[in-house]
Amino acid sequence: MATVAPDTPDTALAEEFSVLLVGVQRLLGRRLRQGLDRPRLRGAQVELLRLVADSPGLRVSDAAQELCLAGNSVSTLVNQLVAQGLLRREADPGDQRAALLYASGQAKERIEAWRSRRRVLVGEAVAGLPERERAALAAALPALRSLAQGLRDLPEEG
Repeated sequence: MATVAPDTPDTALAEEFSVLLVGVQRLLGRRLRQGLDRPRLRGAQVELLRLVADSPGLRVSDAAQELCLAGNSVSTLVNQLVAQGLLRREADPGDQRAALLYASGQAKERIEAWRSRRRVLVGEAVAGLPERERAALAAALPALRSLAQGLRDLPEEG
């Protein structure tokens, strides 16, 4: 990824985009938590559950890499979620030192309910926008995917 000099139009765009993205994520999380009848899961726990639900049999090390978290952090999350009955850990038949992760039925139900609530919430907000702005959001999706991939491809800092 190219380095951008400070105080250029691209850095101003990056700053505004970053602030808006964090704000949208925070508002979305707050709205999704309203009215929940179960104990709340932390963001990293939800991310891990979603990842495992979408990739059953995922190794802890692969989950750590995908989530850009340290292996011991993911292990801690796994222990918490196993204790809550949301994850199941099994020994990898090909490598007994490694664990494979599976989402429980309860976890799958929670993730699907969360995704459904998110679709409705964001869908209503998007539907309330003028057609021109909805089209702009749709047109921005490829650029956002590229941005996410570019951030993922950046080398890890020590």
